[in-house]
Amino acid sequence: MSILDIMIPRAQAANKTIVLPEGMDPRVITAAVKAAKTRLCKPVVLGTPTEIAAAEAQAGVTLGSVGLVAVDYTTSDLIPKLAAALYEKRKAKGMTEEEALKTVSSNRLYFGNLMVALDLAQGMVAGSIASTGDMLRSAFHCVGTAKGIKLASSAFIMDLKTPTLSGDSTLLFADCAVNPNPTAEELVDIAHATALSYRKLLNKQPRLAFLSFSSKGSAKHELVDKVRIAAELTQARFKELGVDAVVDGEIQADAAIVPAVGASKNKNGLIKGDANVLIFPDLQAGNICYKLVERLAGATALGPVIQGLAKPVNDLSRGCSADDIYGTICITVLQG
Repeated sequence: MSILDIMIPRAQAANKTIVLPEGMDPRVITAAVKAAKTRLCKPVVLGTPTEIAAAEAQAGVTLGSVGLVAVDYTTSDLIPKLAAALYEKRKAKGMTEEEALKTVSSNRLYFGNLMVALDLAQGMVAGSIASTGDMLRSAFHCVGTAKGIKLASSAFIMDLKTPTLSGDSTLLFADCAVNPNPTAEELVDIAHATALSYRKLLNKQPRLAFLSFSSKGSAKHELVDKVRIAAELTQARFKELGVDAVVDGEIQADAAIVPAVGASKNKNGLIKGDANVLIFPDLQAGNICYKLVERLAGATALGPVIQGLAKPVNDLSRGCSADDIYGTICITVLQG
């Protein structure tokens, strides 16, 4: 059974509303119809009547077949309310009321994100057409980051073909898609967001390993120092905030996921081969590793899951399938 098979019933029970801004995409129409049919969520699709009709024709299904009616973001009655909210958020940056009104009625990403910000929806999924840059920018402007976290980041849910020796079938890898070279302090935000993601998505205690080419001083280098400091700062933050998670580092990857190696290399540590969350020192390491595990070990990589935002907003690959969108909807529901 895949991790999605386990997550779907939990998402169905949550009864959340998820906004899908890219209604001009037939893949989005297909995913929305499937989500409504399976009661995964209450989908809200954005698009003009012309866009929706064309996408439905290409998809071979209609929103009306499952009782859905698209929201035309260019004429919706919600525009004044959403524009007022955007103005309040951006007026200090020089945005005028007129600019806020124009933005909301012309930019589907801002419309959708503001629905989430005002709790008219509990999450948003987009990016099958929009760029990651546009997605993140609109999310920052409308939703913002979570309390106590200054940095948005990403995690991949690695659904392993073979469980780790400590018995974990699912690991979270972070950050593998957003921050190229985080500082020690930024790694703390990444770790904090990933611990929260693991708890919400897997409903178990996160056990975080800060990875390096050194285990507890076995090598000396400024790159090792960054990881060690990040681990120490994360332990202090979690203790202060009462976050229920185990944190250790710096530690090598084999000591993090192989109990026999962990017992040898990290005798006095908290993680001895039983990590379920791997925090990488930079984007190169994280991106390379998740792709190697996916391609060589046959794992399924779900994501990137955007984390660290005040409300769930997730980005899609522009090459995604309707099933990929459906899976991301499921993840987004559980992040809420």
